[in-house]
Amino acid sequence: MIINFTEGLGWVATTVFVASYFFAKPAALRAVQMIGATLWIVYGCLIGAIPVIAANVLVFAAAAWTFARGHFSIPRMQRPE
Repeated sequence: MIINFTEGLGWVATTVFVASYFFAKPAALRAVQMIGATLWIVYGCLIGAIPVIAANVLVFAAAAWTFARGHFSIPRMQRPE
């Protein structure tokens, strides 16, 4: 069985994303999720799959937002009273 570069990238992206759930610290989980999402975005571009790209742009954005919120002083939205 021969795996080409694109298929190999998909398997690496899968491995990285699944591995992210084994990190105990939320910051590490989010960082690894961002790496996995980036790999999936590249994979989606290589195979021309817009849904894969869009889904992982959203995953990356959510992981980046929660990562930054935990590391930097980003004000949370206040509920109107």
